[in-house]
Amino acid sequence: MSSVFYGSKLKISIFGESHGEAIGVTIDGFPAGFEVDLAFIEEQMNRRKPNKSELSTARNEDDKLNIISGIFEGKTTGVPICCIIYNKDKKSSDYDKIKNTPRPSHSDYTASVKYKGFNDYRGAGHFSGRLTAGIVFAGALCMSMLQKNYDVSIASHIKNIHGAESDEDMKKEILSAKNNLDSVGGIIESIVNNMPVGIGEPWFDSVESRLSHMIFSIPSVKGIEFGAGFNFASLYGSEANDQYYIDNDGKITTYTNSNGGIVGGLTNGMPIVFRTCIKPTPSIAKEQKTVNLKNMENENISIDGRHDPCIVHRAMPVIDCATAIVLLDFILNE
Repeated sequence: MSSVFYGSKLKISIFGESHGEAIGVTIDGFPAGFEVDLAFIEEQMNRRKPNKSELSTARNEDDKLNIISGIFEGKTTGVPICCIIYNKDKKSSDYDKIKNTPRPSHSDYTASVKYKGFNDYRGAGHFSGRLTAGIVFAGALCMSMLQKNYDVSIASHIKNIHGAESDEDMKKEILSAKNNLDSVGGIIESIVNNMPVGIGEPWFDSVESRLSHMIFSIPSVKGIEFGAGFNFASLYGSEANDQYYIDNDGKITTYTNSNGGIVGGLTNGMPIVFRTCIKPTPSIAKEQKTVNLKNMENENISIDGRHDPCIVHRAMPVIDCATAIVLLDFILNE
């Protein structure tokens, strides 16, 4: 099972299961001597944390950070940083009936086949979005270094949920789906400012390639586009090209940003802009069709337990932090 991000400098390994004793992350390759801003990291962890409103799951985890190596007297030591987050609010019995009846569009069936039925099915086990807490811890540390040492900022906002774009309408869509025992997805737009020009590599390690690899590792992500994205298909070259000019500070820049800050796999100094599509949460209480893996018969299923009617809000900090891991790795490799 591959649960490791292999960067050029950074190696990020996540471990644990949703209803196991704990989850966690190990960060290898982070530079020594960086002053750790725990308040900033906890702020990012709180953005992802469950049970913050009626729009998310009722599972109540405090996500307290237990840093057991790599940070001493407030600064990184250069050795692997390991953080453990204990699972305290588990209701594993909610998942007893899905052991042999996989949830539609979830990892239950594919994981059962791949791991010959030995996978931990409780809350999807190692496949659960619960493990993104480790990604947020690692990414928040990277984001803090990007801001302090390189003046690079990362921010995301929800572009739409189920087609709705205003905050009020998005909330209505989520609550409507929840009341109907259903779920909804949406689109998150992310913007990175102040990346230096020429960061990245051509071909297989382009900025788009590496970011896409990382972003698609986040559960429920089903699409990503950079800059104008799929709208490029309806544009002429004269409309799509980002033409250059020299600004009042003598800096080479572009009039437009159709390419989303990346050309030839390298950053061009403009903001990196990309959008991520998040699918509706697969675990819903509405009755659906499935199969029984034990007796090989067709069955119906409705999912009990505590699940998000929409995970788009909680996915934002995960995308921000995943982005930070990739971009810091690029910068450290320069």
